Amino acid sequence: MFSIEDELKKLPTTPGVYLHKDSLGEVIYVGKAVNLRNRVRSYFRKQSQHDPKVRAMVSNIAEFEYISCSSEMEALLLECNLIKKYLPRYNILLKDDKSYPYIVVSLAEKFPRVYSSRRVLRDGSRYFGPFSDAGAVKRIVGMLDEMYRLKKCRQQEFRNDVRPCLNYFIGKCPGVCIGEADREGYMKSVDEIVEILGGKSASVIRRLESQMKEASENLQYEEAAQYRDNIKALRALGETQRATIKGERDIDVLIPVISHKTSVVASYKVRDGKLSAREIIYLREEFSDRGAELGDIGGLRGAELGEGVSQRGAEILASFIKQHYPELASLPREILLPTHIEDEALIAEMLDRVNIINAENGSDVLHKTKITVPERGEKKALIKMAAADSIELAGSLDEKATRERERRDALRSEISSIIEYAASASGNAALLIPDDDEREYRIEAYDISNFNGLDTVGGMVVYEGRKAIRNDYRKFKVRTAEGDDYGSLREVVYRRLKRAKAGDEGFSIYPDLMMIDGGLGQVGAVKAVLDAFRIAIPVVGLAKDDSHRTRAIVFEDGHEIDLKDNRLLFSYCGMVQEEVHRFAITYMSGVKGKRMIHSVLEEIPGIGPTRRKSLMQHFGSIDAIKNADYEELTEAEGMTSKAAESVLEFFSEK
Repeated sequence: MFSIEDELKKLPTTPGVYLHKDSLGEVIYVGKAVNLRNRVRSYFRKQSQHDPKVRAMVSNIAEFEYISCSSEMEALLLECNLIKKYLPRYNILLKDDKSYPYIVVSLAEKFPRVYSSRRVLRDGSRYFGPFSDAGAVKRIVGMLDEMYRLKKCRQQEFRNDVRPCLNYFIGKCPGVCIGEADREGYMKSVDEIVEILGGKSASVIRRLESQMKEASENLQYEEAAQYRDNIKALRALGETQRATIKGERDIDVLIPVISHKTSVVASYKVRDGKLSAREIIYLREEFSDRGAELGDIGGLRGAELGEGVSQRGAEILASFIKQHYPELASLPREILLPTHIEDEALIAEMLDRVNIINAENGSDVLHKTKITVPERGEKKALIKMAAADSIELAGSLDEKATRERERRDALRSEISSIIEYAASASGNAALLIPDDDEREYRIEAYDISNFNGLDTVGGMVVYEGRKAIRNDYRKFKVRTAEGDDYGSLREVVYRRLKRAKAGDEGFSIYPDLMMIDGGLGQVGAVKAVLDAFRIAIPVVGLAKDDSHRTRAIVFEDGHEIDLKDNRLLFSYCGMVQEEVHRFAITYMSGVKGKRMIHSVLEEIPGIGPTRRKSLMQHFGSIDAIKNADYEELTEAEGMTSKAAESVLEFFSEK
């Protein structure tokens, strides 16, 4: 039995990280300490002096453990990693776990490309972002695509007999693949793009204006018109920017905003002396500050702007900086805050380590990142401007949170009705309906996909409310019932339930509802498997109309809910059905492609599994292998002269 009093006496006085756990052994809080003994003891002494959140947390602590560290910096880094790993409910966390898009300039390539990506790789590319608006990223990349003729394909090496793609013929690629691109001019365009994405478009506009004037004087009106259009596009990109500070500064301004129903950090980005963007990052907390007055900025009302921020606001800022900035490929040179935060110097040192790592990986130029709390001057004015804007933001956040709650409650009510009816239709009157108002319904959706009766696969997607749980998606390659939709469904659901019964953690959570792509026949096929396992999970079918749009929800007894007049369910069921269809058909296409590749290569004498894999890794496609000459074939790993000759002979006869 864990005795808190006894274990407190054993704590060392060294720096380290402590993990509070509940009665189930779940980590509910991770913290850092300069002195572990003093810090952990403080939670269990004079509890009446703690705020409500800490008192609630302490009441749930059943045990704790600790990890000693050699320094406070080591403890800080470990704390950040453990928070990401366990996502403890009493820590302040970044709420949205989706990855945001970046704009990437692939500077490590001889002829760089510009594209969007949700992954940050340490590959020598420059990453700009992240952006919360994926649509804006698409528009910016499209604008740059119109302004500059850059390579679009990923390929780095090209054969001598390669044919250029359509982009070359319509004037959107300079012909890198056929050696027509001038690298010096190409890299000048890339340098301009880097300046534009870095928020420094003023110098680019001046340069374009000079080139437009020169082209006009030389009677090159078509070229001058292109410069004019580029200037217009750049000004449109920056038309919402406001001058805020003198000189070319690279600054983030962070303001904690605590409204009635939510907490966020408003991040204002100043680039090239102008306010170029505002990002809103939502936070997840076990207790929201319901008592905060509308318009509070970190617990501080508008009348007191600039005079200080509440302790809660400072805690939010510290947590945000530790979790957000280490994930970025490029950090600002300065972060402005309205108040000082705990471990400020230590956190700044951690950010400098991130800068070193980014520079070593080629994604940024080495620089330091300062954390500043301005007391006067233009930086103080910038803080006040951002805080004033955040007051208006707080009101809109409450309105948005109310609308989100209303939509969530309405959807819960609709899904609850579906589950109740499905339970009664199947005779499972005792089926439990979740009574926790805070828990979203968990839904599994299934679809079967095949190609002319071959390569049959099943896809399973999972939703909790409106959120897709992509880590819980599952793929099934049908083994026994290929070409039979009902039999394939039975096999897929049977294997899913069997894995759950066997204790497989990847299948351990049962859904509140199963949705099947199809009608009454598909519902019956799945219900037969559930009955065989004696598992009471309601099942409904999602039937489509002649235009392949979700038409109705189909129950086991033949009853249907027409979705024509129910916009909420129509949108939700359509979203789920399209997602499971996309997931299944994407998997099927991959399976079909691999089968076709292997079916061709397996016919070549002397080419076994190892050489087939080597050829595909080296050339990337069957067409590339088919068009390769003898020397190119022998360059692939494991290919001998005899094997290369066998490949050449095989394709020459086709």
